[in-house]
Amino acid sequence: MILLLIGALMGLICGIISGLVPGIHTNTMAGIMAGLSPSIIPLLGTEGLAGALIVHLISQSFHELITSTFYGIPDSGTTLSVLPAHALTLEGKGEEAVRLAALGCLYGVILGVPVSILAYLVFSPIQTSIDWITGPFLVLVMGVVIIKEDSPAWALLIFLSSGLLGLFAFRYQYLAWGLAGVSSILMPLLAGLFGLSVILTSSHAPVPRQRFSDIGLENGDILSASFSGTVAGLLVGWLPGLSTASANAVITSRFSYEVHQRSYLVAAGAATCANAVVGLAAFYGIARTRNGVMVTLASLDPPSFPILLFLLVAASVVAYMITLKLSGCVRWFSGLNGKTLNTTVAGFVILLCGICTGPFGLFVLACATGIGMIPGLLNISRVSCMGVVTMPVILYSLGIVGY
Repeated sequence: MILLLIGALMGLICGIISGLVPGIHTNTMAGIMAGLSPSIIPLLGTEGLAGALIVHLISQSFHELITSTFYGIPDSGTTLSVLPAHALTLEGKGEEAVRLAALGCLYGVILGVPVSILAYLVFSPIQTSIDWITGPFLVLVMGVVIIKEDSPAWALLIFLSSGLLGLFAFRYQYLAWGLAGVSSILMPLLAGLFGLSVILTSSHAPVPRQRFSDIGLENGDILSASFSGTVAGLLVGWLPGLSTASANAVITSRFSYEVHQRSYLVAAGAATCANAVVGLAAFYGIARTRNGVMVTLASLDPPSFPILLFLLVAASVVAYMITLKLSGCVRWFSGLNGKTLNTTVAGFVILLCGICTGPFGLFVLACATGIGMIPGLLNISRVSCMGVVTMPVILYSLGIVGY
C-alpha cells in the first residue's frame, strides 16, 4: 500500500508538470513512464507504477485546463473547449473558465464511478453486440452537427477535408518518429486544427485584465451539463475506436460551444474524466486499451479494479483543489502582450511536434493548420474539423478501411 501511495504521488506531480506544459499529451508521459519502468519497478513495484499511471491520467486531465485556456494548445480532451475558454478569457473571465471545466471534471469522476461499474457489469457480456453500433452512431451525431450549422455545405466540406487528412495521417503514421507514444500523430493533427490555426487568426492585443467573482451557472445547469458530459464519456469510453476527441462532437450536438459556452465547458470536462473512469472499467471488463496509460497497464500486473478506481477518485479530488489554487494565478496574464505570447507558444508547439513526430509530423501539422484556419476565415463553427477523428473511426468500424 505504501508503494502504491508513493506511486500515486509521483503520478500527481507528473500530471501537474505535463498538464502545464503546452502540447504534452497523456500518452507522451505514459510512454516516458513505460520507458523508465525498468528503473521504477525495482523501487515501487508494478503496483506503484500502475498507481502512478492512473493518477497521472486524471491529474493531467485537470491541470491541462489551465494550459488550454491561456495557451490554446489542445489535448484530445480539450479539443473544442479551448474555443469557449478563449472567449471567456477575452472577457477577462479566464479563471471562471478554468473553474467551470474543473468542476465538470470532478462531476465527471463522481458520476462516472457508478456509470463505469454499471458498464462493467452490464456491457461486458454483450460487447460483441455493442461493437457494431459505433459507425452508425457517429454518422448520426456528425449528421446532426453538420445540419445544425449555418452553412451545412461548408461544414460538410470541412468535415470531409479534415477526415481525409485524418485517414492519410493514420494510414502513414509509421512515418512519424513516435516519441509521443501511442497515437502520436494526434499531436500535430489536433495542434494544427484547433491550436495553431486559432493562434494565427486570434487577436494580438494584450490579454485583458483577468478577474473572478463567481461562476455563471446555476447548480441545476451544472448538474445537467455534467450528466450530459458523463453520458458522452461513457459512449466514447466504451465503444471501440473512439476517444475523448469524439466526445466533443457528441457534446456539441447538445450544447453549442458558441452559444452555451459555460455549459459546454462543464460538459467537456465531465466527458474527459468520465472517459478516463469508463476506460479503466473497459480495460478490466473487456480488455480494451483506450489510451497509452491502459496500454502500459496491460504490460504490468496491476492491482484490482476497485483499488485503482478508488485511487483515481481520490486523486481527482486532490487535483481539483490544486487546479482551483493554480487558477488564481491567471491574473498574472493580465496585460501580457498577445503577439509575444502567441508567437512563443506557436514556436514551442512546432518545435515539440518536430521533436516528437519528425518531418512527417510537421507536414501533417502544416496541412492541419491550413484546414483549421478555414472555419475562422468563413466565420463558421470549427466542430466540423472533428472529422479528422470521426471519419476514420466511422470507416474503420464499418470495415471499409483498416490500419
